[in-house]
Parts: sequence; C-alpha cells; structure tokens
Amino acid sequence: MTDTANLTLVQAVRDGLYAEMERDERVLVLGEDVGKNGGVFRATEGLYEEFGGDRVIDTPLAESAIVGTAIGMAAYGLRPVPEIQFLGFIYPAFDQIVSHAARLRTRSRGQYTCPMVIRAPYGGGIRAPEHHSESTEAFFVHQPGLKVVVPSTPYDTKGLLASAIRDPDPVVFLEPKLIYRAFREEVPDERYTLPIGEAAVRREGEDVSVFTWGAMTRPTLEAATNLAGEIDVEVVDLRTLSPLDVDAIVDSFEKTGRAAVVHEAPKTGGLAGEIVATIQEEALVYQEAPIERITGFDTPFPLYALEDYYLPEPARIADGIREVAEF
Repeated sequence: MTDTANLTLVQAVRDGLYAEMERDERVLVLGEDVGKNGGVFRATEGLYEEFGGDRVIDTPLAESAIVGTAIGMAAYGLRPVPEIQFLGFIYPAFDQIVSHAARLRTRSRGQYTCPMVIRAPYGGGIRAPEHHSESTEAFFVHQPGLKVVVPSTPYDTKGLLASAIRDPDPVVFLEPKLIYRAFREEVPDERYTLPIGEAAVRREGEDVSVFTWGAMTRPTLEAATNLAGEIDVEVVDLRTLSPLDVDAIVDSFEKTGRAAVVHEAPKTGGLAGEIVATIQEEALVYQEAPIERITGFDTPFPLYALEDYYLPEPARIADGIREVAEF
C-alpha cells in the first residue's frame, strides 16, 4: 500500500522538487530567495538545509541572469529549475527563453538540448500589486521549442513537475498561486510521473464541453455543479497548454457539440482562440452552437476592488455555459 500525505498545491511543488533532487544529483534549484528563505511562497522551504548551497542557489534580482545561467547549466548537462518569483517578473528573461532555451536543440542540430524547468507562480486573486497577477501563458505557447504546463491539483503538480524535470527540453511550469493553499489532496510519498500533453476530464457531461486549466478549474467545476439538473456540463482540465491534447478536446466536443473555454488571461490573443480554431478544424461538423470564450478582459490586471470582477467566477461561467446551451 502506497503511503500518502495530505498536501496543498504549494507543498506538492516542494515535495516534487525534493523527490527529483534526491533522485538525480544533476537537479538544482536557483532563484530569488529560494535558498535560506525558502521562497516567497515557501515552495522551496527546507531544500537549502537538505541539499546545500551548491544545489539550492540564492541569486541576485536579475531574471535574465537567472534564466541565462540556467541555460548554460542545462547545456553543460545539469537539470536546473530556475524560479521566477512571479510570472509578471519574467519579461527581462523573455529573450533568454525564446531566443536561446527554446532554440538550443534546433540551433545545434540536436547536439545540445536544454533540460530545464522555469517555475513561476502566476495568475490573480491574491490582492497583489502591479506585475504580480499576470496570466500571459499564451506568450510561451506561441514559441516552438517550449512546453507549457499548468497543474490544478496537488496530485497533478507533483507528477507533472517530475515529468517536466526529466524532460530533455525546456518546460515553462506555471503554478496558479490563487490555489497554492486553497485545498488539500492525498499525494503519494513515492516518486511518480504524469505524462505531459494529456488532459484530464474532471467531470463527465453530455450537453456542453468546457475547457479550462489552472486556477479556473475549480470555479468551472462549481459552475457545472450549480447547473446540474439544468445543463449536463463536461469539464476538461487541459493541464498542458503546449502541446495541447487535441484528441481530448475533439473527443469531448464530438460528444456534446457545444463548448466554452474559460481562462483568466485577456480574451484577445488568449489560448481560447486557439482552442476554438482547433475545434473548427477538427470537429466542425459536430458543432451545434457558437463557442463561448469566458475570460479576463482586455485591460491591465486591475487592483484590489475590481479583481474579483475581472476573474471569471462561477456565476459568470454559468451564464456563459447557458448561452451556449440555449443557442
């Protein structure tokens, strides 16, 4: 019988890092305050004491240098896990990520790969100031050579993080900080992996398929539950945004013929548009209604008073699902 622990999502991050660092001495962690302080969200708490300063490295406040150094480490044969303290701070490192990390395999014609995981807490809902609440996952999905993973449960977090660390190519691992400590789940103590590129059906349904990920999975499930008896909603948690699980998207849509996509990023240029286009290309003959995009707004992320209005919440998600179902 497998031993388990009742963990929050952020504890599962720490557990996953610990397990992989214990398994493979090439794995190391670097970033701002990740060492003695244990990270701003305590995701790396205790790792410095366990593995020492050579493998848990406190860096200057210099995102470009953090990622650039990690790329060199990865090319050398290590498996670095750089942390960017908030996704909104990643932009100084964007050139390193898209110009170097994502291209190293093709640039060297396979002579080198870049096995690194860029971790970043992302998303809104925690009343943070400017640059702390962005949801710009589409930037990275658009870049060939990068994988983009967004877990929504503690169990998935540990398994997907292990797979990301073992992957031979760079992975952007986005952690929805709104749900870092929102709930607990049984997580095996032993090491395990979950495949990158596979979605999970969180709720079976026959009337409308709703595709979502990260922190939006819980309010989407709540909306689906509230609609029970009125509309039978299927909720698909994509888990990986690049590569997309096209088969799971198409299979669900062929069953229901109606769909909505929920994400907290702005609507324009968001991943919902790509998912809608995929459905149009792969399953148009099954479509019975326009596909609804239930998203954040095309504005800078607001402060405090308007934050709850900006983020899709169960009532707004339910309204969007009704529009699809009643068309």
